[in-house]
Amino acid sequence: MKISGDALDRAKKVKLIIFDVDGVLTDGGIYHSGNGELFKAFHCRDGFGITLLHSCGIKTAIITGRTSTMTEWRAKELNISAVMQGQMNKRDAYKKIKMQFGLSDDEIAYVADDLIDLPVLVQVGFRAAVGDAAPEVVDRAHFVANNFGGRGAVREVIEFILKAKGLWQEIIERYTTPEFDDKELTALNR
Repeated sequence: MKISGDALDRAKKVKLIIFDVDGVLTDGGIYHSGNGELFKAFHCRDGFGITLLHSCGIKTAIITGRTSTMTEWRAKELNISAVMQGQMNKRDAYKKIKMQFGLSDDEIAYVADDLIDLPVLVQVGFRAAVGDAAPEVVDRAHFVANNFGGRGAVREVIEFILKAKGLWQEIIERYTTPEFDDKELTALNR
């Protein structure tokens, strides 16, 4: 794990996290059935982490170079606010998302794994990378997860941000309080 000296201060400001998909929310593998149907593997803890972000008022978005019905389905399942697929020019997609949410660069985090992510990564206030990201991405990240993409790296990034913002203990107390009614979160735990 790599954490830069100012990572904590940068994470405190985050109001929106943008994720790449292939290699970040998935392991980067692309699986096809015999009839050409596309499959991707998403990690449940990453998904639940996204649900926890939403429960704390932090927004989420996706910018991905590929277009996939699996990504559309997963984003809908997790209530991700903005999804931009087929975006080989991620910089333009980032500008649109930033305007949509009315946020400044320092209020946005991006989780990346490869060179195509660099144009957005270098603009945001909090730069995160998965454990198996390209060296050029790792070099520019404020936080690098131990876990690989699609294997819990996103959850690590989320926990770091929630802890920096002082929200993690509140989440733990929700789940350890006997009166806690987790029906809403359980329904979204995917």
